[in-house]
Amino acid sequence: MKHLLSTLLIFTLFVSCNSDEQPTVTQPPKVDYTMENDKEIIAYISKNKLDAERSDSGLYYVINEPGTGAQPTATSNVTVAYKGYYTSGKIVDQSTAAGLSFDLNKAIKGWTEGIPLFKEGGSGILLVPSHLGYGSFTNNGIPGGSVLVFDVKLIKVNK
Repeated sequence: MKHLLSTLLIFTLFVSCNSDEQPTVTQPPKVDYTMENDKEIIAYISKNKLDAERSDSGLYYVINEPGTGAQPTATSNVTVAYKGYYTSGKIVDQSTAAGLSFDLNKAIKGWTEGIPLFKEGGSGILLVPSHLGYGSFTNNGIPGGSVLVFDVKLIKVNK
């Protein structure tokens, strides 16, 4: 069961959420969590004494090690080792140290934007607001509006 849940979470990590979709009759109206997410991220940064930058899209990131190898683009295939968790510290998902390979343009928007900030060998933290993650609807157990924090290491740019 744990393996199945992990597989489902990994799958959802690599399926981008289209936040521009119109709600269907069965979905509740889309909620804008931007302000709440920003406050939550700023509080997390302060509590953990992080030196984070904010992009124009609202992604916060910390570059612990920029790396020295190839730098990916938003369409690159990469291998990344990661641990994903809520600001509470509860782990959502994590890879092995060997990482996972995937196309960045098939990942959540926060990863498509954030991973190219690193070169091979680089590592850091991506603080992903819900509009760059899984949106305002619950997705495979991740509650709608959730801020996600990812410790990432870019192992390799595959192509």
